[in-house]
Formats: sequence, C-alpha cells, structure tokens
Amino acid sequence: MTRRRRDHEADRSPAAVRPKRVDTVIADVLRGAGIADRVAQAGLIPDWPRLVGPQVAAVTEPLRITADGTLFVAVATNPWMAELSLLERQILAAINVVPGRPPIRKIRWQSRR
Repeated sequence: MTRRRRDHEADRSPAAVRPKRVDTVIADVLRGAGIADRVAQAGLIPDWPRLVGPQVAAVTEPLRITADGTLFVAVATNPWMAELSLLERQILAAINVVPGRPPIRKIRWQSRR
C-alpha cells in the first residue's frame, strides 16, 4: 500500500501539489459561475462614502445595483434628490474610477422611506 501511494504522489506535478491563494480560488469560482462582474460592481456599495465624499454620503444610501449597471440610491430629502440629479454625471465619473470594475451606467434616486 505504501508503494502505491508513493507512485501516485510521483505522478502529480509540483504545480498540482502547491496550494493556491484563497483569493485566486474565489475569483476562479466567481468567474466560473458567471457572477464575477456583478460581485465587482457590488464592491461599490462599501466604497460609496469614499467615492462620493462625506457630505453626499451623509444624505444617501446605495441600495442595489442591477445587472444592466443601474445603481439605486436612497436620498434623505427631495431637495437633495434634485441636487444629486443635477450632479449625476460628476457622481458617475467619481464612482467609475475603479479599474476593472464594470461601470455604473445610470443612477436612480429615490426617497428614503
């Protein structure tokens, strides 16, 4: 039995024996499942305050991102919603700076309930 085990181990290449990094394994699984881009887009939500700044972050909350790249954001008041609608192009430019992340194409502002 020992000889059989040794023969089997000799057949393995060193690359097959070497452990892989967890982030590499997770990235491979996400790509294989076809959801890597969606997960990358979702990374925007925890980055929101850094990307839009403290003043905008204080009155907004990113809610969800659809597959077509639409970001839904709750806004504290109607005047802020009007202001943010006027700033949408600048906000899109700010949140789409992360390389490799699929872009957000539009923002839908909605009243915080």
